[in-house]
Amino acid sequence: MKPARIIVGVLFLAVLVSNLLAISRWNESRGVYDDVCYLRQAHLFQRFGLAGFDTDIARDDDRYFAGKLRDIGYERWADTQKAPCHTRPAKTGKLVLQYPPGTGAVLALFPAGFQVIPLYVVANLVAFAFALMALFRASSSVMLTLAGSFGLASLYLMINPTKASYSMAPTMIICAVAGFLSARLFASALSRERLWLAVATGLLIGLSAAFRLPNLFLSAGYGIFFLVVFLRAPSRQTFLEGFAFGAAFLIGIAPTLAANWINAGSPFATTYGAVDVVAPGLDATVLRSYLVDVQLFLLVAAIAWTAAIWHRPGVGQVALVVAANLAVNIVFFMTHPVFTPYYTIPISMLSLWTLLLATLAPRDETADNPVRTRPADA
Repeated sequence: MKPARIIVGVLFLAVLVSNLLAISRWNESRGVYDDVCYLRQAHLFQRFGLAGFDTDIARDDDRYFAGKLRDIGYERWADTQKAPCHTRPAKTGKLVLQYPPGTGAVLALFPAGFQVIPLYVVANLVAFAFALMALFRASSSVMLTLAGSFGLASLYLMINPTKASYSMAPTMIICAVAGFLSARLFASALSRERLWLAVATGLLIGLSAAFRLPNLFLSAGYGIFFLVVFLRAPSRQTFLEGFAFGAAFLIGIAPTLAANWINAGSPFATTYGAVDVVAPGLDATVLRSYLVDVQLFLLVAAIAWTAAIWHRPGVGQVALVVAANLAVNIVFFMTHPVFTPYYTIPISMLSLWTLLLATLAPRDETADNPVRTRPADA
């Protein structure tokens, strides 16, 4: 096993180095409107601190955004009223960025002009670290093959399609960390540990919405699970676990709600444009796009993996959560009128990281029955 681990680890390192070399040659002005809009949000945070939540185009008095648009060849760069990826919510009347604040806030951690490269380097290093952790947890040749295959795939995905949107880099970090915490949460039979893991997982899932608003749906499976478990076996422990997750989730989405309030006039009003808020419905073009995209393969892999471990001891709770999460997210994105090469990547990666780490973890059959959860000092 040790030589095989070393060989696979070297392969991980080779893919990581290849990714980092590719990232080092990236240009922040690649001609994509979303890119410069995320950089505008980062500039607002660097310039105004927390007041950078207000993305009113009138605050571009230093012409930073106009200059970015000019650099990518946008013809109406000098006309602030024609700014791309901005909308005008009825309640405020301001022309504001449509995106939640998280991606800009993360980019603001790095120096202006050198923000995208370090963000993607960090994201790749996180994926590499979790892939190595899974590799060294493998206890058999089958598990080693599973960990190695997924590790290589996850590292490849850190370039394509993750590079398609700056919001995907921090989202991929959240998916890996939340997958690890979820596997720990539903494998644990210790009351206190489960509570803290529920808090950490809920907080991360909530924060993920600050990077991409549809990441809100990543919480669906957890919410359904905690509700069903409590209704089937009401107890102080099952209530506290669900409450802990829900309260932490609300804290996590607070930055997104604050940004909505400031820019759209209400915490529950969206800054997105009309095409993103139309009623759901089946669109043959969207469905066909998924059928020929790598996203379908990842979703099928997650579904098949969930079915394969459904009746295995110690992973029943994980299977239920992942199944519910996949169902809700698949329905949402397959009925959403817009297709991109990364829309379903977050639910796929959260599910696959959770399934991998749960499959590799030592079995504890009592974790599948919340009613039998042992006390914290057991």
